[in-house]
Amino acid sequence: MAADKPHMNLAVIGHIDHGKSTLVGRLMYEAGAVPAHIIEKYKEEAKQKGKESFAFAWVMDSLKEERERGITIDIAHKRFDTPKYYFTVVDCPGHRDFVKNMITGASQADAAILVVAAPDGVMAQTKEHIFLSRTLGISQLIIAINKMDAVDYSEAKYKEVVEQVSGLLKMIGFKPADIPFIPTSAFMGDNITKLSEKTPWYKGPVIMQALDELKEPEKPSTLPLRIPVEDAYTISGIGTVPVGRVETGVMKKGDKVVFMPGGAGGEVKSIEMHHEEIPQAYPGDNIGWNVRGIGKNDVRRGDVCGHTDNPPKVADEFVGQIVVLQHPSAITAGYTPVFHAHTSQIACQLIELNKKLDPKTGQVKEENPTFIKAGDAAIVTIKPTKPMVIEPVKEIPQLGRFAIRDMGMTIAAGMCMSVKQK
Repeated sequence: MAADKPHMNLAVIGHIDHGKSTLVGRLMYEAGAVPAHIIEKYKEEAKQKGKESFAFAWVMDSLKEERERGITIDIAHKRFDTPKYYFTVVDCPGHRDFVKNMITGASQADAAILVVAAPDGVMAQTKEHIFLSRTLGISQLIIAINKMDAVDYSEAKYKEVVEQVSGLLKMIGFKPADIPFIPTSAFMGDNITKLSEKTPWYKGPVIMQALDELKEPEKPSTLPLRIPVEDAYTISGIGTVPVGRVETGVMKKGDKVVFMPGGAGGEVKSIEMHHEEIPQAYPGDNIGWNVRGIGKNDVRRGDVCGHTDNPPKVADEFVGQIVVLQHPSAITAGYTPVFHAHTSQIACQLIELNKKLDPKTGQVKEENPTFIKAGDAAIVTIKPTKPMVIEPVKEIPQLGRFAIRDMGMTIAAGMCMSVKQK
């Protein structure tokens, strides 16, 4: 168990078919997290189905349905080690239907690899994923310009894509100069663990090096305990076991905890990570924990676990600052889309549009606007249609961000400024 190494959650984001799963599969393989014989087995299977290039991708897409459809659906948590860190990969689906899963994945990540295929360059979802990752608080990026084999390892093509992506990054406040742009072929294995002779013009870090150059995230262990529940299982002989990632604070065996918004609580009997029991859990740990007296119906996805002396805030309403990414018309007061915050998905009504802001400067452009549209930033008052846990971003940033979805797309992203509690 690499408990002595710092842990990082890594999101892999980007447009569908740009090679995210293949890149992750290749990383796991190169890092020794997947034995060679398993890859061989997948290669055989892929060959028979006439999908040879999918072998590495299948390491991640272990769900049968995904294999048959050839796309990534769930967020598979997989682990691999570099010399400095141990990573849990939150493989984020790129397919349109699955952006909502991508939101859950990215909101758990400390850093992200954005995969952009060299032949296509920037696509709609490349943009959407970059914007979302920024709003969800990912501050460290590595760009993999993938499928270089498909453009004959052309330096000109690489530079063109670097230009495109840099333009997007600048728009939302990333500094392209601080971000590695790595020409890769996940399928062929170029520039993953060592510099490829096919790109003699590239002198920067390879993916594995870039991962080790990431800064270790600050552990928000001094903040109050918050663990959004991803799921709850009933395990015979143990009872109900919620699973989730510790966002902030520390949980120890014997702690008194409560699940909000429901209010059920009890004493922590055991905590488990990677199938091993641990005495306490820290921010970033993906855990299962068992609480004395909690039944299957007391806890569900979207609940947040905290200590009884500082329980998670349940909002009657809250004020948020949002950026409208896309909307076919105008958004007015009364609009009720679905809010995705940590692991919860709850319809919320915009009861008041307080201010329209200049998205570049953050200055107020208009008080009480009648509507807001794509490209606008605004301060709005929001009322959840049912109890929902959310925290002001200044107090607990990890639980203060959200995305707004409607009509199968991400309409806006934002953060919670203040909460009026129930």
